Amino acid sequence: MASCSMASAASGFVLTPNTPTNGNSSAKSNMVFFAKNNNPSRLVVRAAEEGAAPATTTAAPAAVEAPKAKPPPIGPKRGTKVKILRKESYWYNGIGSVVAVDQDPKTRYPVVVRFNKVNYANVSTNNYALDEIQEI
Repeated sequence: MASCSMASAASGFVLTPNTPTNGNSSAKSNMVFFAKNNNPSRLVVRAAEEGAAPATTTAAPAAVEAPKAKPPPIGPKRGTKVKILRKESYWYNGIGSVVAVDQDPKTRYPVVVRFNKVNYANVSTNNYALDEIQEI
């Protein structure tokens, strides 16, 4: 079998399979290939019913649904000063400022707090649960 590079192919071609279909299915498949010198190759495969008309792209929306109201934000706002209530924390009873709050209710420690002083590992931020901080 001879090898052929796609770069030497014509500017475009269409493949239509000549496979027999059973009586229940009337689907037709086309493969279209366009090659350009300066753009990467692209392969487009389209399947359509033989008796169906082409779909229109300007379909009007059936019903416009009202957007759902956002749930209230979880935790303190960004920049709020908080006191740390976690006893095993290096910053216990210390005060830090909230950097970010993860709004996912499944997150165990959603509140990121930054402190002015660093701990023994030279780290100045830590994550806390909502019940481990108190707004000041």
